[in-house]
Amino acid sequence: SNSPYCLDSAQTLRATTALLRNLQSSADSSKSRTTKQSLLADVANNESEDQVSIWLTLTTKKHIVDKKRLKPGKILLPHPLHPINDESEDPRICLITADPQRKYKDLVSQSPALQKKIKRVLGLEKLKAKYKSYESRRQLRSEYDIFLADDRIITYLPQFLGKTFYQISRTRPIPVSLEGKREGVIDEQGNKRRKLSEGGTKVVRAEPQVATIEREIERALQCALVHLSPSTTTAVRVGTSGMEAEHVCANIEAVVEGLVKRYVPSGWRGVRSLHIKGPETVALPVWVAEELWEGEEEV
Repeated sequence: SNSPYCLDSAQTLRATTALLRNLQSSADSSKSRTTKQSLLADVANNESEDQVSIWLTLTTKKHIVDKKRLKPGKILLPHPLHPINDESEDPRICLITADPQRKYKDLVSQSPALQKKIKRVLGLEKLKAKYKSYESRRQLRSEYDIFLADDRIITYLPQFLGKTFYQISRTRPIPVSLEGKREGVIDEQGNKRRKLSEGGTKVVRAEPQVATIEREIERALQCALVHLSPSTTTAVRVGTSGMEAEHVCANIEAVVEGLVKRYVPSGWRGVRSLHIKGPETVALPVWVAEELWEGEEEV
C-alpha cells in the first residue's frame, strides 16, 4: 500500500533482524564472561536466553484509555509465544479458577488434551488461603511456566498474587472464559434480550462444556496480552529471542493491526510511533508518524 498509515514489511523485518542479532550477541558475550558453570547452570541459562522477550512499544498522540484496565485484552498471534505443539517442551500450566474448584478439576479430568497441558487447577479460595506469604507466592510462580485464570476473577488476582507475579511477563495470568454459553440471547420473535437495567431478565448460562474450554485455552495460549493504562505508551510482548525473524515480524504486524483497529483512538492517525526492543536494548523504530498531533488545534 502507498498509504503512510501502514507498516512497511521490509522495514519491520530489518528492525527485527537487527534486534535479534543484538540479543544473540549479548547472549554470547554473557556466556563468554562466565568462566565457571555447572552443567545444570548451562541448561538453565540456555533456557532463559531463548525466552528473552521482544516488545512492541506503541506511542499514541493521546492517552489510549481514560483509566487503567485490570483485565488485559488479547490479540491472536500467527506464531504463539508458548510451545504448545512441541511434545518435548510441553509448558507446565496452572489454571486459577472461580470457586468451586472441584467443578473445573472434574472438567479437566474429562479431557486428555487438557490433562496434558494443565498440571494444576487452583481455586480462588485456596489461592487466598494457601499463598499469603511472599515466599509461598514465589514458590508457586517457579513451579509453572504459564498461568491461566478465569476471566471473572482476573481483576482480583493482583492483590492475591502480589508484585512477584506481575514483574515477569511470562507469569502474568492469561484470561480465559470458563463459563458456558449464554442462553436466551434471542427470543422467539428474533429480538435481542433486553438488559437487566432496561427491565430485561438476568443472563442465563449453560453449563461449561469440555470441548468449549479446550478451544478457549488453545486460543488463549496463542494470544498476545494487551495491558492498557491511561498513558501514551503501551508495550506488548510479540516474540522471544529464540524465534525466527520472519515469525516475530508476522507477530508484530498482527499486533499492530489489532491495536490500531481495536484500541487506538482515531486509528492510525492516533499513532505517533512504533518501536521494538529487548529488555535492555535500545528501541528500534518500525514506524514514525509525519505529524506529532492529530490537528493543529491540539498543539
